[in-house]
Amino acid sequence: MIDRRSAILGTLASGWAARASAQTPPPRVSEGVAVAGSADPEETIDLWPQGAPGAPATLLVETVEDRGKGGLPVDRAVWGISRPRLVVFRPRKPNGAALLVTPGGGYRWVVVDKEGYEIGRWLAARGFTVFVLFYRLPGEGWAAGPDVALADAQRAMRLIRARAADYGIAPERVGAMGFSAGGHVCGDLATRFDTPVYAPVDAADRLSARPCLAAPIYAVQAMTADLAHAGSRALLLGPSPGAAQERAHSTAANVSPRTPPCFLLHAEDDRVVKVENTLAFRAACVRAGVPVETHLFAQGGHGFGLRGTLGKPVAVWPELFVAWARTLGFG
Repeated sequence: MIDRRSAILGTLASGWAARASAQTPPPRVSEGVAVAGSADPEETIDLWPQGAPGAPATLLVETVEDRGKGGLPVDRAVWGISRPRLVVFRPRKPNGAALLVTPGGGYRWVVVDKEGYEIGRWLAARGFTVFVLFYRLPGEGWAAGPDVALADAQRAMRLIRARAADYGIAPERVGAMGFSAGGHVCGDLATRFDTPVYAPVDAADRLSARPCLAAPIYAVQAMTADLAHAGSRALLLGPSPGAAQERAHSTAANVSPRTPPCFLLHAEDDRVVKVENTLAFRAACVRAGVPVETHLFAQGGHGFGLRGTLGKPVAVWPELFVAWARTLGFG
C-alpha cells in the first residue's frame, strides 16, 4: 500500500515528469512506414532521464523486425534497446487501475504486438491503463547483467506511481503482467521488488516497486538446467552459471510472504517452457502463504497471447484474469 508521504513524493515526481523533454517514440520498423492493422500508440515515458545506467561500450542500435513480413497479424520484435521506455494505452473510461506489461521474447528480443500491444488494447478497452515496457536485454552488455530487466521493471513501477494523478489511477492499484521471458521479468519484480539493482535517480525512486498483484503468463521461472528455457537461461546468466546464480534468478526461490497475490496460467502441452516452471512457483506461493490463482489448460502450446487462443478453451484466460483481479479490488 502507498502511504500519504509516498503520495506526496509521487506528486513531486509527476511534476518533474511533466517538464521532461520529448520522449523516445515507440519502436518502429522504419520511419514513415505504416504497419498494417490497428494504429500504434504514440505516448511513451522514458525510464531514465539521464540515460539508462551501465551502458555497454559499443553503442546499441535499436532494431525492429517485422516477423510477419508486412502481413496480418503483425508480429514485430525489437532488440538493441538502449532507451527503455513505457508505451501507454489510455482507456476511454479509466477504472483507476493500471498494469505494467512485460512482453516475452526469450531475452533475445522484446515482442511488440502479440504480448504487448494486443493485450494493452484489450485491457484498455476494459478500463485499465496499460504501460507496455520495452526493457533492456541482459545479453547485450549492460553493467547490471542479469538484473538489467528487473532494474527497468522496478523503475517503471515507480514512475507509474509517480505519475498516477496524470493517468487517473490509484498508486495502490498498479499490477504487473508478463509473458514467457517477460513472465520472468514479472516474477522477478513480484519477488525482488525491493532488491537494490540500481542507484536512485530522482524522487520517484522513493516509491514502492511492489506490484499489488502479478500475473506471470506461461512464464519462464526456473533457471536450473532441468526446468529452464535454455535460450533464456543462456542470455540471462551466460553459458555456465553456477548453482548459486541459478537459484538467485529462479523466481520460486525468492517468493516470500511479501510477494503479492499471483495469477498463474500455463498450457500443459507447452514444449518451449515446461509447465513445471509454473507449478514450482505456485508451490512456493502456497508455502509462503501468498494467495495464488492457477489455471492449467491441456492445449495452447507456448506464446499464445490472445491471437493463439481462438477456438480453444484457453481463450477464456483474459476474462479469468479480470474476474480474479476484481476479487482483489483491482479494476
